[in-house]
Amino acid sequence: MENIAKNAVLDPSLSRRLYRALTAGDDELFQVLEETSMEVLETALKNPVFGENHLLALLKRRDLTEDLLGTIYRLPMVGENDKLKLAVVRNPCTPAHVTLALLPYLHLFELVDICHIPGVTPDQKLAAERAIIQRLPATPLGNKITLARRSTSAVVEALIREGDPRLMEACLDNPHLKESAIFQFLNGPNATPESISMVARHPRWKNHANLQQAILKNPKSPAVWFTLFLPTLKPNDLKKVHASAQLSPAQKKRVVEELQRRGL
Repeated sequence: MENIAKNAVLDPSLSRRLYRALTAGDDELFQVLEETSMEVLETALKNPVFGENHLLALLKRRDLTEDLLGTIYRLPMVGENDKLKLAVVRNPCTPAHVTLALLPYLHLFELVDICHIPGVTPDQKLAAERAIIQRLPATPLGNKITLARRSTSAVVEALIREGDPRLMEACLDNPHLKESAIFQFLNGPNATPESISMVARHPRWKNHANLQQAILKNPKSPAVWFTLFLPTLKPNDLKKVHASAQLSPAQKKRVVEELQRRGL
């Protein structure tokens, strides 16, 4: 009340608004939360009737300052309420340190939703992606498959690197997956004959020249892909495959036969 008294000397209007924020009833408090003054809004947080619904309404605003959001984060009701934690994180003005502190408390698919919120800041999206990826080792297969279908490129790349054939189809269908991630997977230790074949026959990826070469250079690749892909390679690309030190003797023989057939 001392602060309110001081402000009364300087600004009677502000003093009245501060007093209203502190004493308004339940319904009137929603009107107070439309105030432009952050000082008035911070005072409203101290109103005895201020509750969850008031805070959810306030957190929908996109003009809150970092200082006010930091104060909101420290409210006891936020620490006790998962819905309020999520609302704080979803506000694009929330400071990065607050977001990082709250992410561990959110459910897996709440983190996914944060990544897709219009207007989400790059820092918030990156933090949510990292939180998801950190949980992958303990995530059940069914949830991983759903993640593979719905997640951002960073998460689906982490999933495809696992090399689990049960995840491959969902990963390959994800519109955010990049060719470079598949290329790295095909050249990595977790590629298996089954997962390689899933890439090789996928309608979206099977005609990508870089991926075809990566498949042909992998010693685990089934012979059928040599039969299908070698005749389609350009001469220089065929020679690059032949120069690969990773080919098995049987694969090398097939490449040599294709070179001879073309007279190269």
